[in-house]
Amino acid sequence: MSGSPPAEGPARRSVIELVGITRTYPGPSPVHALRPTDLTVGAGEYCTVVGPSGSGKSTLLNLLGLLDRPSEGTYLLDGVDTARLPEKLRTALRGRRIGFVFQSFHLLPYRTATDNVALAHLYDAVPRRQRRQAAREALARVGLGHRLDALPTTLSGGERQRVAIARALVHHPSLLLCDEPTGNLDSATAAQVLDLFDLLHGEGMTLLVITHDAHTAARGQRTLTIRDGVLTETRPVASAHG
Repeated sequence: MSGSPPAEGPARRSVIELVGITRTYPGPSPVHALRPTDLTVGAGEYCTVVGPSGSGKSTLLNLLGLLDRPSEGTYLLDGVDTARLPEKLRTALRGRRIGFVFQSFHLLPYRTATDNVALAHLYDAVPRRQRRQAAREALARVGLGHRLDALPTTLSGGERQRVAIARALVHHPSLLLCDEPTGNLDSATAAQVLDLFDLLHGEGMTLLVITHDAHTAARGQRTLTIRDGVLTETRPVASAHG
C-alpha cells in the first residue's frame, strides 16, 4: 500500500516514508503483525488510521514512533534513515521530531499544568526558566493560557488532554502521533479536542491519529485502514474533511 501527497501545488517534503516495512514476531508460529507496507505522509498532512482490535494498529504506532524496529524495510523520518541509527540516536530523534498523545493523559496529579508540560524538557539541559516559558507558550497554544497553575485533579477530561497535547507540542515536533486521543472523552469534549487538531493542522502540523471511532477518523484528510497487518487507503486526499 502506498499513499502520497496531492499532486497539485508545489511538492512538499515527506515527514513519514515507509518502504517495504514489515514486522514479524518470531515464535513456533511467527506472527506477521505488519505485512509489507509503503506509505508516504507529507509535511502538514492529517492522516487517520482505523482497524479492528488485533489488526496491527499498535504495531504501526510503535514503528512510526521509533518505539520498535521493523523486521524488514526502510523508515525515513524527516528524511533520516532510522534503521541505520543506534538506539541512543533513535531516542534523541524521537524526542526531537515526534510528539505523542495517548488515550490516557499520563499527567502527574500533584504538579501544575505548567510543571507537567515543562517535564518534557527535563532531560534536555534546558534552563528551568526556559522550560517553564516554553510550557506556558504550549499551554496557550492549546487554549489553556488561563489554567497554567491548575492541578490535573481540578481539570476536566478535555482540559487534561489539552495539557497532554501541549506537552507533546513543547518540542515543536515534525509529527504529532496520536493513539485513541478521544477514547476517554465524552462526545462533546472529544469534538473540542478534534477542533484543536483541526487548528494545529491549519497551522501546518503533521498529524497521524490512530482511532477506532469513525467520526474521529473522518476528521482527517486521509483515512487508512489496517486489517490483518495490511494497510490500505480508504479515503484519499481528494475527499478530505472540510
